Amino acid sequence: METINKLGRILMVEDDPKDVELTLTALEEYNLANEVVVTRDGEQALDYLYCRGEYKMRSSDNPAVMLLDLKLPKVDGLEVLKQIKSDEKLRMIPVVVLTSSKEEKDMVASYKLGVNAYVVKPVDFHEFVNAIKELGVSGQSSMSHRREA
Repeated sequence: METINKLGRILMVEDDPKDVELTLTALEEYNLANEVVVTRDGEQALDYLYCRGEYKMRSSDNPAVMLLDLKLPKVDGLEVLKQIKSDEKLRMIPVVVLTSSKEEKDMVASYKLGVNAYVVKPVDFHEFVNAIKELGVSGQSSMSHRREA
């Protein structure tokens, strides 16, 4: 857990700019990350995780946690989750699904694929913060970067 605390990088996969801003505000307010990388669709998220395309030059260390929307353009969140959890190098990344989907089938599918937490938007920030804290992803300082992809 100590390495997670030191890194504290979060990969957020979200296509709605309002949800991105709300989530970043909550993370900043509670000092839950040193760095947040935002990707806008599932394909871009996979490019980031596999260090390809525009991310081929990034360091290959995994994010401490991934915040994943299910309803994404190009590659949907469940497909992203399926790929991550079936990959030896990525499967240990804790994943919190942040979605507007209240459909039980989406929740069941997410948990079957190995998601760590499932939070329905609009986010109850208290629930969200507790989900992140339980994963041990807390930074000692406030966010140093907000990188949008």
